[in-house]
Amino acid sequence: MQEKNLLKPALFVLSLVTLVIVCCELLVRNQGISVSYDDGPPLWSNNRAMVYEPSDKAIVFIGSSRIKYDLNFPTWEKLTDLHAVQLAIEGSCPRPVLEDLANDPNFKGRLVVDVTEGLFFSNAPHHQDNPNKDIKYFHERTPAQRAGFELNRILESALVILDKDHLSLNARLDELEIPSRPGVFMMPIFPIDFDRCTFERQMYMTDRFLEEPMMQNHVKGIWKFFGDAAQKAPPMSESALNAIFESVKKATDKIKARGGDVIFVRTPSSGPYLMGENMGFPRDKYWERLLTTTNCKGVHFADYPAIAHFECPEFSHLSIKDAATFTQNFVQILEDKGWKISK
Repeated sequence: MQEKNLLKPALFVLSLVTLVIVCCELLVRNQGISVSYDDGPPLWSNNRAMVYEPSDKAIVFIGSSRIKYDLNFPTWEKLTDLHAVQLAIEGSCPRPVLEDLANDPNFKGRLVVDVTEGLFFSNAPHHQDNPNKDIKYFHERTPAQRAGFELNRILESALVILDKDHLSLNARLDELEIPSRPGVFMMPIFPIDFDRCTFERQMYMTDRFLEEPMMQNHVKGIWKFFGDAAQKAPPMSESALNAIFESVKKATDKIKARGGDVIFVRTPSSGPYLMGENMGFPRDKYWERLLTTTNCKGVHFADYPAIAHFECPEFSHLSIKDAATFTQNFVQILEDKGWKISK
């Protein structure tokens, strides 16, 4: 009798919860918001486990956010039979991931390293936090966490409201953009239309972002904020810079000694952002020295007319259309560098 008394309220609560979920889902979809995956340690680790595919079957990409926007997966898959394993992490230094792969005796593949100088040559702890967190999660993840990831993957593919970065309660509170105060730093908030993420970990801007100068200017303002903060930081010592080059050489030497290969790529930026990068990180002191020290090949966008002309909507990343053009030409450039990858 007691079970019957509980059944009706339980069904009522279930119906109410279902109704709320459906209404919220319809609401955000009606606003033109699409599914975006939580690009946290579980998704990164899922890709990290794929690096052991043979070098004639896959190419691994590491770096910061630019290669996540600029490598267009549909174009890549159309032109090549190779699996693109995306391990880049936005706003982060890729050197911890490079060292993790170098110290993994089972990784013997081909690696593309995206170089955004302000992040690649940074020793700031906050630029290494996310890579270290992802790496730790991958090496320590449990069977339960793997099973949870697969279940969450199904739910995320169906429900827009599971967008943790923009639609969770904490994300909504962050959008209030309470000003920073002594001892408390409030991270600037990117528009939801700027950073959508596919299951393959490709990032892209929506058409709405590309049509709204106000949103583009908002992101440009964020880049200026970070640029101004970087200028206030003390310059890196020559010994610290030398140590970075030495560590990168050691890592790439390990990979090549196992039969792997490494190519560095400097993806496009434009406008004042590019001007600032050129002044802060002269090519001869950073890019050219990186290639000379590591004895690795490199692709700098400015050296190739086919990919040197892009105007980034917010100075730092390519639109989907331009990413497709970049990827098409990048495949040919890699071929010219001696990597057999096209169909």
